[in-house]
Amino acid sequence: MRLEALASAASGGRIVGDGSVEVADLAYDSRKVGPGTLFFCVPGEKVDGHGFAAVAVEAGAVALVVERELDVDVPQLVVPDARAAMAPLAARFFGDPTAELRIAGVTGTNGKTTTAFLLREVLEAAGLRCGLLGTVKQVVGGVEEAVERTTPEGIDLQRTFRRMLDRGDSACAMEVSSHALALHRADAIDFDVALFTNLTQDHLDFHAGMEAYFRAKRLLFEAGPKTAIVNVDDPYGRRLADEFECVTFSARGAEADLMASEVHLAATGTELIVTQGPMGRKPTYIVGNRPVGVKTRLVGEFNVANALGALAAAVAMGVGLEAAAAGLAEAAPPPGRLEPIDEGQPFSVLVDYAHTPDSLENVLRAAREMADGRLVAVFGAGGDRDRGKRPLMGRAGVEGADLTIVTSDNPRSEDPEEIVAEVAAGAEGGGVVETEADRRAAIALALSRATAGDVVVIAGKGHEQGQEFEDGRMVPFDDRDVAREELRRLLGESPPAGAAA
Repeated sequence: MRLEALASAASGGRIVGDGSVEVADLAYDSRKVGPGTLFFCVPGEKVDGHGFAAVAVEAGAVALVVERELDVDVPQLVVPDARAAMAPLAARFFGDPTAELRIAGVTGTNGKTTTAFLLREVLEAAGLRCGLLGTVKQVVGGVEEAVERTTPEGIDLQRTFRRMLDRGDSACAMEVSSHALALHRADAIDFDVALFTNLTQDHLDFHAGMEAYFRAKRLLFEAGPKTAIVNVDDPYGRRLADEFECVTFSARGAEADLMASEVHLAATGTELIVTQGPMGRKPTYIVGNRPVGVKTRLVGEFNVANALGALAAAVAMGVGLEAAAAGLAEAAPPPGRLEPIDEGQPFSVLVDYAHTPDSLENVLRAAREMADGRLVAVFGAGGDRDRGKRPLMGRAGVEGADLTIVTSDNPRSEDPEEIVAEVAAGAEGGGVVETEADRRAAIALALSRATAGDVVVIAGKGHEQGQEFEDGRMVPFDDRDVAREELRRLLGESPPAGAAA
């Protein structure tokens, strides 16, 4: 495709040089440049892509997208914001795949992964081939792939949407992070559904405050999705419902288009009745008013809202409510979300991704319902991230558990001991609190303290398979594997990890 044809998708852009040059690929990382590439010089927090322009040209770049003219011998598309130009140019280059692919975007602090997973399984059960983009994994044409971030950069997103179409997908359920919205990664996507779960404190190292955090989430609804769906149990969801035409849902008895009642929670799953409110404000929601029984394999009161959100999104994408409920009954929980670990021990062990005060509260509340004895919680907080939530995590742990063990999460460039101290400070004056900065040792300690009927919750990392230290150094670490290893050792089936043979 010619540069001049691509350039028309960029707002406020002008070409310096020959606009007829043929572009064969797009890249924002100079290490991924090959012959015929259009290279985006994106300024970042630590490095400026303009400084890699010469390297990109040497590697085969035939043109550049820049914010200022550079002294290089290739055509340049000068734009006000190189990052903001990536998504619309990529959409044009890859043939605007989301005009054909039906996209459901899920945003919010907690519940994005679970809701997106559930929605994909419901759509698949209804015969709609569906891709997935999210925190745990992505699925393209039925094939699972690893992910680097919750919502990829605009070029990567549009490339993946094209691959989904080419491999037979007709829909995609995707998590949309606040970072992605603020940094224009999710621009130029034709959303069929935008779904909001909730908003609680997180990512305030990136956003200036909760209002700025909300404004970033709000961008998904400003993009003009065909159907907007919001959880009106959340105060920020109610704000969205006041500002936009929305389909609403409530798990806690508020007046909404989809409402949960007669909720029965158990350790093996949840049953509820879905009552339909004044549907019909959008054509996709003319589904009648008969209550529908719903079963899900998910546990915990907080998952009722996730189930309702998935049902509402499925109906918006053309699945009947009863068919959606049938698909939901068979949907498996995503990995690392209240995932049970069983090595034959006389107590329960659950691994969960909960890493915000609100999500930790919810998980501990759900685990309490399963416990015949005590509740033991192991968790920490990430380094180089929102420090304000650390004491709140400690408070949530001590209020929700009988024994709280504060440990390391992903310390990154910070001292793990200092992070642990900041989390533990929030638990002062509460229940029984212990600290152990070594995460494996903390997990082993928690398991050793558990007795028959207890529940141990290992929170914070869930599905993650590594622990991140300074300079991006990643050490293999999976809470689920570590818990299994330590349980086997505790039960006398294997020596301690790292012991000599």
